[in-house]
Amino acid sequence: MSKIEKFEDIEAWQKARDLTREIYRVTNQESFVRDFSLRDQIRRAAMSVMSNIAEGFGRGGNREFIQFLSVAKGSVSELQSQLYIALDAGHITKEQFQQLYSLAELTGNLIGGFIRYLSTSEYKGAKYK
Repeated sequence: MSKIEKFEDIEAWQKARDLTREIYRVTNQESFVRDFSLRDQIRRAAMSVMSNIAEGFGRGGNREFIQFLSVAKGSVSELQSQLYIALDAGHITKEQFQQLYSLAELTGNLIGGFIRYLSTSEYKGAKYK
């Protein structure tokens, strides 16, 4: 694993950023314009993934970092559930659903792998200058 000096170096955060960008792109489509509740909730879930990875990194300790990563992983599952709602409501196509679901799944897998790594590593959190 390469050296992680800032949260932007974390592969799971990078994928979460890609996921959030795609969620925003899709939810800017006209089909989502009037469904404020779902649009806002699915965006919040995507933002939560990125934000919790970053916040956990900044906390400075493995235990807290793992806790925040667990919240981020939960937000991935929340987002995946909301994708079903978007599909069933006709806001996204089956192809968009598959692409977004797969990206979310990859993000969740990266987070899970990172949790496993941190659980057994000597990493002690962000170093403050």
